[in-house]
Amino acid sequence: MDETAPKMVRYEEVRDGRIAIITLDRPEARNAQNKQMTYELNDAFTRGAHTDSVKCIVLAAEGPHFSAGHDLKGPGVYKADPVWVGGSPNRSGSEGLMAFEEETYLHMCRRWHDIPKPTIAAVQGRVIAGGLMLMWVCDLIIAADDASFQDLTVSHGVNGVEWFCHPWELGIRKAKELLFTGDAIDAEEAHRLGMVNHVVPRDKLLDASLAMADRIVDKPSFALKLAKLAVNQTLDAQGFQIAQQQAFGLQHVGHAHTRGEHMRESGTDIFAGTNDGPRPFN
Repeated sequence: MDETAPKMVRYEEVRDGRIAIITLDRPEARNAQNKQMTYELNDAFTRGAHTDSVKCIVLAAEGPHFSAGHDLKGPGVYKADPVWVGGSPNRSGSEGLMAFEEETYLHMCRRWHDIPKPTIAAVQGRVIAGGLMLMWVCDLIIAADDASFQDLTVSHGVNGVEWFCHPWELGIRKAKELLFTGDAIDAEEAHRLGMVNHVVPRDKLLDASLAMADRIVDKPSFALKLAKLAVNQTLDAQGFQIAQQQAFGLQHVGHAHTRGEHMRESGTDIFAGTNDGPRPFN
């Protein structure tokens, strides 16, 4: 990693070290996630998970918006060995893209989802696509009354974000509506659907999240771990992890189709490659 690059994630411990607050700190880009932010976030979650005194982790965001989603073109390069073995992201074509997204999005979110400590997302403003993923990996969600939630990825030719859990978070009918239309839902609707635990005034968001964490950290750490594991295992018994992996595969069918359509529009025959490369349509 470029040590001179500004940090995009802050980490601090409060309440005598019993609560860790991880803050997305790229407000000028609406906390859009590039590679640097994602790996800094992974480092922060790992630090909180490995610190014995920390019993609960709060994920927050600086500025008016929680996260505008993924920003692969944004600044920041983080060079690190892969956390998981899934193929080389340096390979060309679908293989490289799939390896990169499986590592950086699907498996990274799975790792955060399975942190053996309770996690709370404190969200405000716009939460778009990849921002939903960061929020959904957390155990509890406290939303500001100005929060809105949106997944625009169908407009970009895929079936949804990489950490695909819309049916569990929203229910079947509302999940389809959110994906088909790309419309946003507000905090009150999200609360009615059960996607968020509580809605609070914007200026009370962090206080409310810490108050919830205070109620949690008084419980035995091992019991908290077991309770979280029991619920997560129930999700997996319902097919959660398998369904996500299948949805991730469908997303890459969508990526390939979109690239093929772009090549067709440029007059390139994607089915007639030669040693000299693809040839134009007649």
